[in-house]
Amino acid sequence: MKKNVHPNYHKIKVVMTDGSEFETRSTWGKENDVLKLDVDPKSHSAWTGGTQKILDKGRVSKYNKKFSNLRAKK
Repeated sequence: MKKNVHPNYHKIKVVMTDGSEFETRSTWGKENDVLKLDVDPKSHSAWTGGTQKILDKGRVSKYNKKFSNLRAKK
């Protein structure tokens, strides 16, 4: 069997968007690193039913703002 095939599996701390924290095991980062989430199940629109904040920063929104005065009037 080959050695060092699998990544190191260690403890990390995850910080949710509301500031709550929990410890888990992961291959992400290094031992005792902190993973700060931008979006989590408590804030993601797929689970909360709200509008997505991510779309406000998207390319379509930027395009619409830039060219909003060129739209044909009905």
